[in-house]
Amino acid sequence: MRMDYKTVKQQGEAEILINKSRFIASVKRTETEQEALEFIQEIKQKHASATHNCSAYLIGEHDNIQKANDDGEPSGTAGFPMLEVLKKQGLKDTTVVVTRYFGGIKLGGGGLIRAYGRSTTEGVAAAGIVERVLHSSMIVTVDYTALGKVENEVRQSEWPLDRIEYGELVTLYIFVPTSEVEQFQGWIADLTNGQAELSEDEPKFLEFSV
Repeated sequence: MRMDYKTVKQQGEAEILINKSRFIASVKRTETEQEALEFIQEIKQKHASATHNCSAYLIGEHDNIQKANDDGEPSGTAGFPMLEVLKKQGLKDTTVVVTRYFGGIKLGGGGLIRAYGRSTTEGVAAAGIVERVLHSSMIVTVDYTALGKVENEVRQSEWPLDRIEYGELVTLYIFVPTSEVEQFQGWIADLTNGQAELSEDEPKFLEFSV
């Protein structure tokens, strides 16, 4: 399983005008090829009267699935430069559709490549980028005499405190990057003189804006 990767934060849209042609980039996080294809179809239906709805997507930890479609534009002038923007920005699980309403002025091959690339860049910026980092949910149980010190130190650390549950003992749930679990275990042991009970729950991805 991957430990961290970048993707878009949410669905976004951006529009630019070049020589009277409207270019509308629609971007969305898609974690399967089926999701990518459904999004592309959704945009095609939304802009059914457009001249072109070009698309590109990357799916999988190692970009196992990557596709580019020029949708009637000259070969290599739309889908490929769109895909290259996603790659250069290091994005995963991302689909972009650039809709073009032709304005009557031809842009030429180089102009099209620049237009579709720029439109994709604007669309990604509108959606926002996040880094998803795999975290383990560390469960720390202490008695009430240790709570003040432990809670204070955890809140001042870089590890996010999820919640605290109060019972006979106190249980703190703390998110720790999976790569730092061993370091965290040593830190808690030192902090509590080995008196804390420590266990680990299922890992999950947390997102941080880039």
